[in-house]
Amino acid sequence: MQTLSPPAPDQPLISLQSRLPNVGTTIFTVMSALASEKGAVNLGQGFPDFDCDPALVDAVTSSMKEGFNQYPPMTGVPALREAIAAKIGALYGRRYDPASEITITAGATQALLTAILCTVHPGDEVLIIEPVYDSYVPSIELAGGKPVFVQMEVGAEGYSIPWAKVAAAVTPKTRLLMINSPHNPTGTVLKPSDMQALADIVRGTEILIVSDEVYEHMVYDGARHESVCRYPELAARSFVVSSFGKTYHVTGWKIGFVAAPAALSAEFRKVHQFNVFTVNTPVQHGMARHMANPAPYLDLPAFYQRKRDLFRDGLKATRFRLLPSEGTYFQCVDYSAISTLPEADFAKWLTAEIGVAAIPVSAFYNEPRESGIVRFCFAKKDETLQTALQRLASL
Repeated sequence: MQTLSPPAPDQPLISLQSRLPNVGTTIFTVMSALASEKGAVNLGQGFPDFDCDPALVDAVTSSMKEGFNQYPPMTGVPALREAIAAKIGALYGRRYDPASEITITAGATQALLTAILCTVHPGDEVLIIEPVYDSYVPSIELAGGKPVFVQMEVGAEGYSIPWAKVAAAVTPKTRLLMINSPHNPTGTVLKPSDMQALADIVRGTEILIVSDEVYEHMVYDGARHESVCRYPELAARSFVVSSFGKTYHVTGWKIGFVAAPAALSAEFRKVHQFNVFTVNTPVQHGMARHMANPAPYLDLPAFYQRKRDLFRDGLKATRFRLLPSEGTYFQCVDYSAISTLPEADFAKWLTAEIGVAAIPVSAFYNEPRESGIVRFCFAKKDETLQTALQRLASL
């Protein structure tokens, strides 16, 4: 029998043209690896270092033991969709039909990709407000769309959206406009005036909205979350994306949901059924049981505001200039009084020399913009934050 020789190691079998030629290793991976190498406190990546409520683990475990281990309905377990509809109705005053207007997703990132794939066709334009979460642009490019960027303005009072520039960026090709509030990475929270400006822009157009609201329960100082669900004119054209991972401290479970009018949900589900089909069954049943008690999400603003205030109070002893943190679990700081290094270089220096990892905000732009600002995550144990503050005290 003839034996075929393997190809030489420097001669690939095939040539593959990348669908995402501009995508490489993310800054989050780079900074986490550096933090691990240097033994730094990692305040870069946005996830808690503490456990979730044991009652939630018990609810999921019970669901497994009770045999909820096979495929659930493609759109999600009915009890969970009903619990979500009830929560949205109670908080924001809009009633979504759990059968036709709510879909359980494998986290918010899958929800965002699916919403984009079901709406954006080759050549369509999608308005993006920078700085922006890093999955938006690759998802648009996979759909064949063209991202159009409008940058937030930043000053002494923090970040704001220049709505006149957003309006000027609209063209006949604009298909989708993406918003995120509370906003990652800046911690900005949209106000009623922002929602009115958004409504003025899309009124009388065919533009759809993807509203990324994964931090909906992290709004501070007595303010309220301005969900598009509160505004019938906006809700009628919006995919609302949220995340159980953020709300319940279980980012690794990758479970979220999308609420959208029936016609939009029908198109969303066409894509959803073929890119993930359905979502972890016992987690869905356990989450539905856990949501019977609203206290965990109603108490979340106070829980994280205390951590925010602890962290901000400690940072006041440094030369960082604190920007507002109105929501999310992120704190942005201006380091211009400390260093003239570019943001990525400063973040690496801070990690290697001071022992605290941060993320440069320039990484959240399509073309890096230097503002002298880095982002910390305060979703950490108090002792983790105290250790970080002790190390930053020298600055």
